[in-house]
Amino acid sequence: MAYTKQPSIRHDLHREIAGTIGLLTDEQDFTAMRRYRTFQFEDHESYLRQVESLLRTRANEGSHTAVALFDPEEYAEFCAESGLDPDAPASRTRFTAELASTGPTLSYEGQPLTELVPELVDNAVREATWKYASTVLSGIGPCATCGEDIGRAAFDRASELLLCILDAASTGEHHLVCSVSAEPETLVAVLHADYNAEGGSARLDETEALEFTTVLALGIATHSAEGVVMRTSAPGTSDRVYGWRLRGDGLQPLTAAEVFDAYCTDAESGDIVSPESGVDYTAPPDLGDEGQAGGHTH
Repeated sequence: MAYTKQPSIRHDLHREIAGTIGLLTDEQDFTAMRRYRTFQFEDHESYLRQVESLLRTRANEGSHTAVALFDPEEYAEFCAESGLDPDAPASRTRFTAELASTGPTLSYEGQPLTELVPELVDNAVREATWKYASTVLSGIGPCATCGEDIGRAAFDRASELLLCILDAASTGEHHLVCSVSAEPETLVAVLHADYNAEGGSARLDETEALEFTTVLALGIATHSAEGVVMRTSAPGTSDRVYGWRLRGDGLQPLTAAEVFDAYCTDAESGDIVSPESGVDYTAPPDLGDEGQAGGHTH
C-alpha cells in the first residue's frame, strides 16, 4: 500500500506547485538566445507551439502557470552580475524565478498565445513607463526657489488634476490617454474609469491610476509637451472625445478641431486616419479654478 500511495502523493504535490515560464515573444529575442548551445530550439514558431502545448498540459493537470517576458539582454546582465554561466539551463531557471518576483506576469487561463502575448508586452511597457517616470521624478530634487521637492509636488498636482477631470465627467465609461514628449520616445499612460455622476463616484483600477498620475506628473515637473484625451461612452448617446493640453501645472482645453486632429492622426506616420462613425469630437467640460495653472510651478 505504501508503495502505491507515494507516487500519488508526489503527483498531488506537483499539481500544487506554481510555475513561471519566461517567454521569448518575438523573433529577434529568440534569435539572440540561439547563441547559447544549451538553448536547443531551432525556430520561433515551433518554440511557441511547444510553449503553448506545455501551458495547456499544465492547465489540464490542474497546475497554475504564470508567464513572464524573457529579455535576453536583461538575462545576460543578470548572469554577469550573479556570476552565473548564461549557457546553462539552471541559469535560465534562476532568471525566470527572478522575473516571477520582480517583473510583470500573466496567469495562463487557457487563452491562446495570440491573446496572451500582446497583453504581456503591454503590461511590460506599462511597467517600464511607470518606472522611468518615477525614477525621473525622484531624481529632480528640490526647487531652487522654495525648496519643495519638485517630483512630489508635481505628483500631488497631477492627482488634483485627475480628480478635476473625473469630477467634471458625465456618467459613463471613460478611456483616458495621457501622452508626454520624452526621450527617446513619447510616454503614454492609459486609465479606464466607470463614473456615476449622480453618486459622485468613479470605479477605476488603482494601478492604472498610479501610472497615469505619474506620467502626468512627469510632464508637469519637466515642463514637457503633454496632452490628455478622454473618450466617454454612455448608453443611448454617441461616444464623445475631448481633451486638454498641459500649460504650466494646469490643463488648457482643446478645441473640437484640435481634438479631431489629435485623434484622427496616426502617431507614427502622421497620416490622417478616417474618423469613426458615431463619435463626436467636442470641447471638454470646464475644470473650474482647480484645473487652471497656478503661479509658482517650480
